[in-house]
Amino acid sequence: MYRRIFVAVCLTISSLAARADINVGVILSLTGPAASLGIPEKNALSLAPKTIGGEKINLIVLDDGSDPTLAVQNTRKLISQNNVDVIIGTSTSGAALAMIDPIFEGKVPTISLAASSQIISPMDEKRTWIFKTIPNESQPAEKTVAHMKAQGIKKLGFIGFSDAYGETWSDSMKKATSDAGIEILSLERYARTDTSVTAQILKIMSMKPDAVFVAGSGTPAALPQKTLGERGFKGAIYQTYGIANNDFLRVAGKDAEDALFAVAPVIVADQLPDSTLSKKVALELIRRYEEAFGAGSLSIFASNAWDAWTVIENALPAAAKVAKPGTPAFRKALRDAIENTRDVVSSQGVFNMTATDHVGYDQRASVMVQIKNGKWKLVK
Repeated sequence: MYRRIFVAVCLTISSLAARADINVGVILSLTGPAASLGIPEKNALSLAPKTIGGEKINLIVLDDGSDPTLAVQNTRKLISQNNVDVIIGTSTSGAALAMIDPIFEGKVPTISLAASSQIISPMDEKRTWIFKTIPNESQPAEKTVAHMKAQGIKKLGFIGFSDAYGETWSDSMKKATSDAGIEILSLERYARTDTSVTAQILKIMSMKPDAVFVAGSGTPAALPQKTLGERGFKGAIYQTYGIANNDFLRVAGKDAEDALFAVAPVIVADQLPDSTLSKKVALELIRRYEEAFGAGSLSIFASNAWDAWTVIENALPAAAKVAKPGTPAFRKALRDAIENTRDVVSSQGVFNMTATDHVGYDQRASVMVQIKNGKWKLVK
């Protein structure tokens, strides 16, 4: 009898020893100019399961204060002190680009929630460890310019962030408009922390464009929108998917009316045809998120974070067959599994990643949306 008990105890201890917590590092902009991005991202990740396949999931969330320097410090801390198996974040492109070196040094797979295509391309040795859940700017830029062309727009003004987000959008819009025969009259810049863009808007308006494109995100994207309204601009105003949260609507107010942008279909999920593959997943995310955080609270940033978790959750079983969490071998196996993500339906589209494409979305990941009566309306 005692021998059976001893064997049972040994088996239990052996089983426990074989298990290891999976540490997920999360870096978000929970304060500072990009807080309207980071807070819904954190909210979405709070809905993630606490265990997968019997393994405990530890989410270790750090705030970078919308500061690239702090994002780098947090990355190093998660790798050296918390021994994380994977990182999610951060919220802004500049900070995400700054994280590339420490991510490569630590060999930790990372899913960025920032937008810039420079985060994952051109693909090189360092970027093999980084993925993202937002389509590259070229995709929504092409959809946006196609809408402009259909509306007969010939001349365009541009104002965008003076950082990586604004730069990659500038490059994408220059190419898309050139291909469509639309002239960009002026390329203006502003900082996320600026309190006025009057000079830039007056310069753009003096050139009499048919429309203005704003390459901003979160609440700072409201500044050019409001200034254009206050100065009586009558043309069309286009924005990026970075405005798809209620904080933008609150800050921009009535000046946001009729703004157009290409964005993931999740924010208009209830307006999508039933044949849309991502509709069911999107509606379930909306239900869960709004039960926890209130009706109408979901933003595109929450969706980005949730889809990052979807990718990780899909990849974990394959990595677990190779090595134990907490080891370099597990991190490498998880990286490989993420890169081999195929036909995974998310709240925004369908992931098909490859060694040269670390986002994996096609044109199903964006639709045209217009703000009408303070709400998102699908442009059909």
